[in-house]
Formats: sequence, structure tokens, C-alpha cells
Amino acid sequence: MPRCFWCSDDPLYIAYHDEEWGVPLRDPRALFELLLLEGFQAGLSWFTVLKKREHYRRVLHGFDPVRLASLTDEEIEVLMQDPGIIRNRLKLQAARRNAQAWLRQDDPVELLWSFVDGRPKINRFTGRGDIPAVTPEAEAMSKALKKAGFTFVGPTICYAFMQASGMVMDHTLDCDRYALLS
Repeated sequence: MPRCFWCSDDPLYIAYHDEEWGVPLRDPRALFELLLLEGFQAGLSWFTVLKKREHYRRVLHGFDPVRLASLTDEEIEVLMQDPGIIRNRLKLQAARRNAQAWLRQDDPVELLWSFVDGRPKINRFTGRGDIPAVTPEAEAMSKALKKAGFTFVGPTICYAFMQASGMVMDHTLDCDRYALLS
């Protein structure tokens, strides 16, 4: 099956590409998880985060925003010793802060989807050189999320989040998933 150029032959990456990436996601917990994971990716490859995802789910309480909002500094220190995650204090503190910001929103799902007017934006890219790292929508999302108290939500992270959550559909024209999702 033809896939996007970035998808390796690793079974975990193939499953992510074929079953998740670009599929419109509106489940609040799943969107929150993805937003945090994209923040953990900052400066790293997505595959690094993807390999650690299940462990993150265990140690970050299933990405429950209520529980993460109440993480103590001591719990963050314990997490800093866990080799199964990316041990970055600022990113772990951001998980707590982002959970708090998430809980302050009346409807975080509506907020996130508002940057694409509530429906997926379907792009028609042919390959590596076409796909932007940042768009005006991602810049607007980043600005709004930062204003709401979120961190690790720069425009590049926001665009990757939009792609992953299906807010934008960036499977390339030569990818079999393009035909299924467009």
C-alpha cells in the first residue's frame, strides 16, 4: 500500500499512519493526549515519542487532565527519573500547566476545531516539499492557546497537532489514505 513519504517500514509507525494520523479526532481525552505528546516531541522525532506513548499513558494517568492538573512537584521529580519517558522538566511541568489550562476552557474541543471552522481542511500535497511546517491557522491556534495559558504550543507544534488530529488532512496525493479521507 502506498503511504506518505515520511512513514517508515516500522510496524508501529505504519499502524499510526494507517489508523490515526489525519483521521478527524473529536474525543476530548484523545485530543488532550495528542496535544501533550506533540509538546513532548519538541526538538525530537515523532517516532521517539510514539515508541514511548504507551508508557506515557501509564505514568501520566491515562492523560486524565484532572489528575495531571494536580501533579505535584514531587511527582514530577519521580517522573524525571523514569527512563521510559522524555525526561525534560519543562515538558513535564507543561503537562501540568496545559492540563490546568485545558480544564479552564468551556469546550476545549470546540476551541481547537475552531481554527479550521469545525471541519477538516483537505490539502492536496504531492510530497515532501509541498507540506508546510506552519500555517496561518496554526499560528492563530498557537497564539490563542498561549493566551489561554498553554505552553509548548508553538506554531510548528500546533500544525503537527492539526495534522495528527485530522483537523488538516495532509496525506499526500500518492498515499492510499488520501483517497479514503478526502
